Amino acid sequence: MPKLKTKKAAAKRFRVKPSGKIKCDRANHEHIATKKSRQRKNKLKKANHVADCYKGLVMRCLPNH
Repeated sequence: MPKLKTKKAAAKRFRVKPSGKIKCDRANHEHIATKKSRQRKNKLKKANHVADCYKGLVMRCLPNH
């Protein structure tokens, strides 16, 4: 059976932590930042984790993890 290829777009966006959780960035941080409050932008800097219902979809894109 051939090796499974990793989806490179997913590899750039997600990291699998040793605990099994999948780390990702929050949406809406980069773009049109002038109208967002400082407090809101600071909260968007923090990491987020993928919900359990989407974990299988992400792991299918990252077969080598």
